[in-house]
Amino acid sequence: MLWRARQTQLHVHDVMVKEYHATTDGLVGNDDAGQMSAWYVISALGFYAVTPGTPQYAIGTPHFDVVIVSRANGKTLRIHAPGAERGKFYVRTVLFNGKQIDRTYLLHSEIVGGGDFNFEMSYTPGL
Repeated sequence: MLWRARQTQLHVHDVMVKEYHATTDGLVGNDDAGQMSAWYVISALGFYAVTPGTPQYAIGTPHFDVVIVSRANGKTLRIHAPGAERGKFYVRTVLFNGKQIDRTYLLHSEIVGGGDFNFEMSYTPGL
């Protein structure tokens, strides 16, 4: 299922790596008072909000092999994406707490509830 999102993964990767710059202007002419910076940080985790106010986050492309987010509510979100730091940016599969996700988005409840996301990363898109 995630192979269908390969164009999204390619474009998100290109914006994050080729177009966005860690300077005061971020994405030239489009930083929008910090909104693009916030998008970059969340996208580096491997997901991002497409439609604000809805409880779904599109699966993008993680930029780190391991990220641990400790929430104020005591919950911990762990994201594993082996190979992401070496340039693997296509997502083959995503497991949440050991169960495969067969959709191209994550739920807000999964993210804020804590748990383990395991991304299988690849240098090439899926089928």
